[in-house]
Amino acid sequence: MHLDVIVAFFLLGALAQIAKAPIKMPNGLYQSLTIFLLIAIGLKGGIALGQYGSIDLLWQSLLVIVFGAFLPLIAFPLLLKFGGLSRVDSASIAAHYGSVSIATFAVALAVLEAQEISYEPYFPLFVALLEIPAIAVGLWLARDKTQVLDLKKTLHEIFLNQGVLLLTGALLVGWWAGDQSQKLMPFFGNLFYGVLALFLLEMGRVSASRLQLLRQYGAFIASFGVIMPLIGATLGALFAPLLQLSAGGTILLATLGGSASYIAVPAAMAVALPKANQGLSITSSLAITFPFNVLVGIPLYSALIIEVMV
Repeated sequence: MHLDVIVAFFLLGALAQIAKAPIKMPNGLYQSLTIFLLIAIGLKGGIALGQYGSIDLLWQSLLVIVFGAFLPLIAFPLLLKFGGLSRVDSASIAAHYGSVSIATFAVALAVLEAQEISYEPYFPLFVALLEIPAIAVGLWLARDKTQVLDLKKTLHEIFLNQGVLLLTGALLVGWWAGDQSQKLMPFFGNLFYGVLALFLLEMGRVSASRLQLLRQYGAFIASFGVIMPLIGATLGALFAPLLQLSAGGTILLATLGGSASYIAVPAAMAVALPKANQGLSITSSLAITFPFNVLVGIPLYSALIIEVMV
């Protein structure tokens, strides 16, 4: 499997952290890179939505929401029964794995475009939709009569967190502005790969810095962080024909199914489930699943799906 040049920067960041080389980015720059990627992906998807949107997209969107709600129902019993975790921790981690990683999606886009594999250009709409249902299902799975849910704060974190707000907002701006959005693309389009490379450089460092926590959380979390992405990606690939997706779209849905949130869901769960061990969730999604998908998962999903469909 070919290693994409973008992914090489992730490895560089991880190796630098392991070697204790001081390359940590300022927090402000890291936040700026995140905001750039969210807007760039959303804007591009919004432009495509205005060009290709149809009534068929409505039922596709509904099926995507169902898919996102189903994934936590798979992860939860694995964590509860096999992992021996508490109900609240199992529900919190399951919500992370029902939601998506915008960075993983960005890497998948870069890989597809580098290989000149076409995909449905309105896919960022599905990314935005997949951020929300998993959180709702996670809260339902964690239901506890003794715990009082701050509904206002929880809804705020679900619908107005940075990831959902910027991705959805940029998508709507791109859809509304149409051709006018093209004047922004020299910035958000041409610089996309360079910004993604810088982002992955920092993500490699952050992921490697959390590997030591696996000694605390045990082998099960390490195993789950690999097995669940494979399950989610398989379900995504099997679900794709219902949406009549191309080979590229199938790869993207498999990637989203195999990814895990480390931005939107942690913020929501910190408010809604304060008793949950957030370090456990972040370590699994960021230290295990994200590197696995970037280094192994995306090339594997791509190769298998192209072999079957092309």
